[in-house]
Amino acid sequence: MNAYIDTLLSPLSTPRNLCYAALSCTFVYVIVNAIYQLAFSPLNTIPGPWYAAVSDFWLTTHVVRLQQCKIVQRLFDQYGPVVRVGPNKIVFRDITTMKRVYSVHKFDKSPYYKSLLTNNNDHAMTTLEHARHVARRKGYASHYTTANLSLFQPEMHHLTLKLVSILENLGGKSALDCLTLFRQLMVDVVCASSFDHEAGALANWTTESEDALSTAINDFPKRGILRSAVPTWAWKLVCSIPNKRLRQLCDSDKIMAEYVSDRVYETRSRLALRNAGQEDSDRLSLLRRLLEYRIADSPMSDEDVISECMGHLIAGSDTTSTTLSYLCWELSRRDDIVAKLREELDAAMPDNTAIPDISVLQKLPYLNAFLKEGFRLYGAAPSLLERVVPSSTGKKGEMNEVFDLMGYGLPSGTVVATQAWSMHREPSIFPSPESFLPERWLETVTSTEDLTRMNQHLMAFGTGTRVCGGQNLAQFMLRIVVAAIASNFTVVAPAETSEKSMDMRDSFVIFPASMKCKLAFLPRKH
Repeated sequence: MNAYIDTLLSPLSTPRNLCYAALSCTFVYVIVNAIYQLAFSPLNTIPGPWYAAVSDFWLTTHVVRLQQCKIVQRLFDQYGPVVRVGPNKIVFRDITTMKRVYSVHKFDKSPYYKSLLTNNNDHAMTTLEHARHVARRKGYASHYTTANLSLFQPEMHHLTLKLVSILENLGGKSALDCLTLFRQLMVDVVCASSFDHEAGALANWTTESEDALSTAINDFPKRGILRSAVPTWAWKLVCSIPNKRLRQLCDSDKIMAEYVSDRVYETRSRLALRNAGQEDSDRLSLLRRLLEYRIADSPMSDEDVISECMGHLIAGSDTTSTTLSYLCWELSRRDDIVAKLREELDAAMPDNTAIPDISVLQKLPYLNAFLKEGFRLYGAAPSLLERVVPSSTGKKGEMNEVFDLMGYGLPSGTVVATQAWSMHREPSIFPSPESFLPERWLETVTSTEDLTRMNQHLMAFGTGTRVCGGQNLAQFMLRIVVAAIASNFTVVAPAETSEKSMDMRDSFVIFPASMKCKLAFLPRKH
């Protein structure tokens, strides 16, 4: 009997034959899968390139090239507002569908977000289930109210004036990478409000010392893209390469985790002193709120607190500094915008060395229009916001296995998404969509109806129930810093800072193609 079996298997017994068999099986699988995806899949009627429907590989190549936003936009231009970009992934550009997916049905996030784990653990952004996210969000939501953030204005103003002092001392004699400088400003601001801690990132910049925390924050999105695009074994191989810069990128998560862990220990010590009868501050940091927050009558674990704080540190620092850099680039090439901003700011800030309360800045029409146009074109996170069609999308108590997306039936498990990049460039909503035109947001220029439609399409901080919790902090700092810079400096771009160098790349968040934004800040002559 054994001899008979050996005879049957003998043709497959050599390594060469085994290799041929494996290749043949792979070839057959690829062909069968392609036929299924193109002819029999429930998604086969949705427009899109055939090679995208067959495999995720094509889209992944654009993700790795940091150009996913642009290729999706090209697909919309070619195929219309609904496009199939993968065997199980559909992207759309439609305001009604956007509301249904993100606000009405509140679909859970896709597994893609797990590539953004901090300290190998979930935080609010990577919590896929809507219900679990709601519980998590309650722990930090009160920290980001306008009233609470206003309590941290002394630190915001102090650090911004420190930035002004740095730029004045340089005197505009040479261009500097403001992408790095603004990131270190935001690291200090976020650490002040999140941990009641002076991170000293701006101080490191003035001494030309590398700030490890700021570098780690900058590296984290790229680390996430690599982790999501390559298998785990390949990621481990990359991180084993003995290259200092590569190791720094791989360790970015670890560097941030160590910093936040130290802040947790310090805050717990302060809480212990409070319980011992010492005076306590009326102002609560984000970290303290999380340490005192309870989910289902249980405190958050230190592991969860650390991961949550890391998520806020990354989101609050890197995104705002990028948008701020692009806004300064616009100031360097638009004298007309600078003149209008200064006219408004000079009236609101007679003493340009003093920054007014945020309530004053929030009432300046042209400053607000300038920022909104910045959010539209240079919102730091314009990428796909992936969600998963659940098994039930009907009314309460009514089962429905298919989700109707603009006339196409999508089965449960289908990944659906839209992106701010495309919503912000819809020509019927934003005429001349690639032009930076703050005036379009002014009530004296645009009708109330058109302004309403524009605001509905604006999703620079996400949309629906998972909208960015820290957007108020970003808006505080953008108003404060733009006001300070426009009032005190003339921004000049050297020849190396051009359309080509500032061309946007995306790794969920955007950054310039050159990875830098070199600008000079000449003190203004009053």
